[in-house]
Amino acid sequence: MDANGSLQIIERFYAKAECEEIYRRFMLDHDWPVNVYTVGGRRFALPRLQTWHADSGIRYSYRYNLLETRAWTPLLVEIRQRIEAYLNISFNSVLANLYRDGNDYVGWHADDEPELGERPFIASLTFGTARNFAFRHKKLEQQGEVKLADGALLIMHPEFQRDWQHSLPRDSGLDSGRINLTFRKVISP
Repeated sequence: MDANGSLQIIERFYAKAECEEIYRRFMLDHDWPVNVYTVGGRRFALPRLQTWHADSGIRYSYRYNLLETRAWTPLLVEIRQRIEAYLNISFNSVLANLYRDGNDYVGWHADDEPELGERPFIASLTFGTARNFAFRHKKLEQQGEVKLADGALLIMHPEFQRDWQHSLPRDSGLDSGRINLTFRKVISP
């Protein structure tokens, strides 16, 4: 993995038994609605299931689609507190994604929306099936990928969003799910 030092991975941030319990709780207790977004006046279903949770008064949109803000669940609060204590950084929001199988994906993008400020620091946590996280430089001919396993914490330093794009490509060979939580700090207007 090389993104000029702007990516850091902590394998087994959560132990296997913890991961299994957290994944189970998300699948049983978390509401995973189908999300629809608009591009160029046309409506599309998001190729994954997603929820957005944030502190009171925090709003966030990407690609001009405003996300519905939900309250923090007890499970998300537990996870947030553990990550904040480890990183000594505070977050005020999390985007929760459920990739039901290898056909669910997220395309190339950078988390560089104005609401995230000039130097967004993002912590991305994986539960469930390992998937490849791909990245490519915005200007240079550099690219790479890393497999994010169950319980892995990926830290995207501010330079990563400035210089790189990333995606979670389709993987038609997978028939099991992955939950990804991306913790962020949204700057209030």
